[in-house]
Formats: sequence, C-alpha cells, structure tokens
Amino acid sequence: MSNEMKIGFLSGYDKGKIEFAGKNGFGSIQLIVNPGGPLDPTTVGRDAILEAKEFIEGAGVEISALGAYRGNCLHGDSAERGAAIEFLKKTMDLCETLDVAVLGTVPGRDTEKSIDENIAGFKEVFTPLARMAEDAGLRIAFENCPRFHYFPFRGVNIAYCPRAWDMMFDAVPSEALGLEYDPSHPVSMFMDVIEPIHRYGERIYHVHAKDTEILKGNLSENGILQPGMFRYRLPGYGDVDWVRFVSALFEIGYSGNMDIEGCVDPMSLGSEEQGLLLAKKFLSQVLP
Repeated sequence: MSNEMKIGFLSGYDKGKIEFAGKNGFGSIQLIVNPGGPLDPTTVGRDAILEAKEFIEGAGVEISALGAYRGNCLHGDSAERGAAIEFLKKTMDLCETLDVAVLGTVPGRDTEKSIDENIAGFKEVFTPLARMAEDAGLRIAFENCPRFHYFPFRGVNIAYCPRAWDMMFDAVPSEALGLEYDPSHPVSMFMDVIEPIHRYGERIYHVHAKDTEILKGNLSENGILQPGMFRYRLPGYGDVDWVRFVSALFEIGYSGNMDIEGCVDPMSLGSEEQGLLLAKKFLSQVLP
C-alpha cells in the first residue's frame, strides 16, 4: 500500500458536507444511501445521480464506497427480506453509475435463528448477489457491527465475528464478498482487534474509523448484558490502539481509504464538524 490512503467520513449526499470535506482536506466520503434519501436509487433518476457525481468530484472528494445499511436481507418476514434485497440490488446499480467499486452493507439476520441456522439463508440470498457483483466488478463489504439489542437479547447482523465470516465465505466463496472492518466493534465485544486484520487481510475492502471506550464502572456494576458498558468515541479517544491498527493495515497491503464513522463525542462539543476535524487531526498523526 502506498501512502495515498485518504481520510474521509461517512455522509449522505449533502452539498454542505461535501463542500466542508473538500475545504478541510478530507480526501473521501463513504456515501450513505437510504430509502427516501437524496440518492435513493429506486426513485432518483440517472441525470440527478450524475449531477451529484459531478458535484462531489468538483469538490475534490473521492467516493471511497457506498453504504447501504437499512433493511435486513435475511429477515424472517419474506416481504421485509424481499424489499431489502431489491434495495441492495438497486444500490449495486448505483455503484456502477457512480463508478464506485465497494458497497458497504450488512447481510442482516433472522433473529429467531442462530448464526449457523442463518447460513442457509445467507447462501440463498448472497450467491446470486455475489454473481451480480462479480459481473459488475463490484465488491460487497460486510460491516462487522453486531447490531445487538440488549432486551430481548437479539442481534440483527450475523457478520460480526471470525466464526461467522468463515461460515459465510465458505457458503459463498466469491471474492466479491468481503469485510468493512471497524475496530470499535471488536473492542466493544472484548475481541482481538489486530489478529483478524492479518487473518482476513485479502477480504478487507473498506475501513471505518471509530473508537470505543469501555466504561469500567458500568461494566463492574452491570456486566456485559446491560447497555452502557461501552460508548463509541472519536478515533484516538477510546481504547483502540491506532498505531497498531494502521500498521496492520499497511502490513496486509490495504489499498482503500479510512472513513470516519460518527462524530458525536464529548470532545466535539456538540458540533459534528468539530468532531470530524478532531478525528482527522488525530488520524493524520498515525498515518504516514
């Protein structure tokens, strides 16, 4: 990997945010696409999409990836599942229109089933989607957030741990499927952050920059099965070892960008822009 890795952030299509990115030296954005949003591929025409592409390029900002995180492609309800799959397909088409090679998403989960029991559904849904991605030269990168709900203890994403990744990639071995790695999540689950980078390096297609702080007082009081055991932080203000994290990415030859996810933090003083600038300042110190 060269020293051209850009620091960016996640954002919907918002001209003000894109102008802010360009003026403040952010090199990229991961463009979030939601149903009903300004770039909803089910309702927005090609001309409007190309106009957005031109505006982003004019601001000197690269679209490192698209992000489609609404919907559950493995939902137990067939209507919910079908709607999520169709939206993901439309977003894959949007990637082609925008000349974007990576789509971040989550596979979802049937919450009535274990990870093992979800794999058959994953194979059924993502085998054809992987084939579509291959044909389009697109990579689908699964975010490793567990999306865990404390009570009634459910998670709505199977793609949060190495055991699940192994089963997923065994079920659908296409190289069009990989990971969108966020170091905050293994910290929140007391997992190793660095080892998976080396183990799945060739499958890491996009990286989020977010930190996690373990709140030891709440942990001692409530354990891990109650909310409040951790909180997300700006990069550099939590428990992620960013020097080791970036070093591991360089060692595996990661060639994408690093996009900041979330900027609500005590240090941002209620300002999203302030949080992004603080995160960028910190990350600039650990990147070559």
